[in-house]
Parts: sequence; structure tokens; C-alpha cells
Amino acid sequence: MKINNIKIFAVAILASMTAFNCSDDDDSINIPDGPDFSGTYIQQDQMARPAINTVLVNDGMKDAFNTTVPSNMGAMFAEPFQAKLEALSPAYDPANPTDANALGFTAEAFAGVLATDVLTVSLDGETTFFNPASGATLTGRTLADDVIDVELILIFGGEEGLSNPEVPGLVSDNVDGNDKPFLTSFPYLASPHM
Repeated sequence: MKINNIKIFAVAILASMTAFNCSDDDDSINIPDGPDFSGTYIQQDQMARPAINTVLVNDGMKDAFNTTVPSNMGAMFAEPFQAKLEALSPAYDPANPTDANALGFTAEAFAGVLATDVLTVSLDGETTFFNPASGATLTGRTLADDVIDVELILIFGGEEGLSNPEVPGLVSDNVDGNDKPFLTSFPYLASPHM
């Protein structure tokens, strides 16, 4: 058995030495000037607010949603989003169009906000996805913001949100933190698991 292993090892070394060859044309090293941006590029995905595209965009419309310019999204997607919100959550009763979420948005108003998939940012206030204590909402997003819980609260919590949710079992994904601490300096993201 040792002889076969030695033969295989010798063949592997010989093959690697044969595959690595040198040439004498190293006087002309071709270093590109920079990245090549020629060609046609198209947008493939759009997800400013996580899970909104996944949950609220109807099947067959995901490609259209991903490639629609944000200024056109509201007109195309607000109505189907409203129908989906009303179908998913008893917190939005279609028979009562004044039913609202913790932000005071009716299904129609909230669908209009969500249909334009951009992440708004406050330039002079708190940057947060949702802070009921300060009243800042959808003014940006920090790495530590629990975006999925916020979205679940706004869809299933009703007018009182977490204090008395209309659908208590659906206002949290029960993931309360990152699996690794964020860094204190750029790039701030936790290092990946190896």
C-alpha cells in the first residue's frame, strides 16, 4: 500500500511541475488601467427594506419589482401591497379602512410607504428603523436595528404595536441579536464565521 501512495505522490509532483512552466516573456507585464465597465448592466435585485420584496410582491412580479425605478414603484405596487397586507393580517380589516398600525398608517398608507422600496434617511435626526421611545421611525437603519421584528410589528401589531399586539405570535422572529458582536470601527460588520 505504501508503494502505491508513493507512486501517486510522485505522479502528483511531476504533474504539478509540468503544469508550472516559465516563459521568457516576463519583460512585458500587462497591467490593466482599471476596471472595465464597458458593456450593458442591468439591475437584478432591489431590497432597501428586507423581507418586503419577499413577502409582499406577488409571484410573477418579483423581476418587475427588482428592476422598477423607485419613483415608479408606488403606482405599480401600492394596490397589490395593500391587498396582501389586508389578506395577511387581521390588524388591517378591509371592512374598516381606518384600521391602522403603530405608526398610524392604514393599510393603504402603509402599502404606499412600502411599495417604494427605498431606505429613507434623516439627515438631522436619529437614524433608526424604529424607536418608539423617541418617535423616530423609518429614518434610516443601523446595523443593530431589528428590522424584521419592526416589520412584523407594523404588519401584525395593530394600533398598539407591542404593548397589545393584535396577532401576538407574529410580532417577532425571536432572533434578538447578532450571533457575533459588531466591530467598533469600519467596516463595523462582524467578521464572518470560518
